[in-house]
Amino acid sequence: MTKFKNPANNYTEELSGYTWAWVLLFGTLYFLVKGVWKHAVLSFILAFCTFGLSWLIYPFFASEIMRKHYLEKGWVEVTE
Repeated sequence: MTKFKNPANNYTEELSGYTWAWVLLFGTLYFLVKGVWKHAVLSFILAFCTFGLSWLIYPFFASEIMRKHYLEKGWVEVTE
């Protein structure tokens, strides 16, 4: 489990080790709920163009996508 902390308001968000499973089950909806708009749109377009095949590949990259998303927004990775 990875935690990220927003330095502006000290809010902490946890990413479970099952991020890949959530993306496998819900695909684009997972990214929409988390606010990762770029990958929500990209995963939808890829799923449409590949007839859903990309939905089986995207989960392998989901944890890293979420990690980069939080770091780009200025959040800090919390290590315990």
